[in-house]
Amino acid sequence: MYTKPQRTAAIIGLILILLFLIGLVLSAIFNPGGKLFYGMLFGTIALPILLWIYIWLYGKMSGKHTIADFDLPGDKAPAQNAEASYNTAHENMTVSKKNIKDVTKGEES
Repeated sequence: MYTKPQRTAAIIGLILILLFLIGLVLSAIFNPGGKLFYGMLFGTIALPILLWIYIWLYGKMSGKHTIADFDLPGDKAPAQNAEASYNTAHENMTVSKKNIKDVTKGEES
């Protein structure tokens, strides 16, 4: 699950985005084309992008998989790659044990 600071940061981010959206609508109604409107428009677009960049950089610096990672279709998540690697290694060991048993049985006959 998420830690308390992560939840707090997410809630603050959502509140800021909502405030920018409300401010954008209000400034569009009462002062269209003014500096406040353009400032709110910039904030509405820039804040989510900056939050995404922050989450992405955090994931890169900490080595963790985050929601902001580039997951292309067909790519497996790191956890899935680790599991696939473990399964492949386990299958190779099983095959090796069978080969050893087969070789020892062949020598006994």
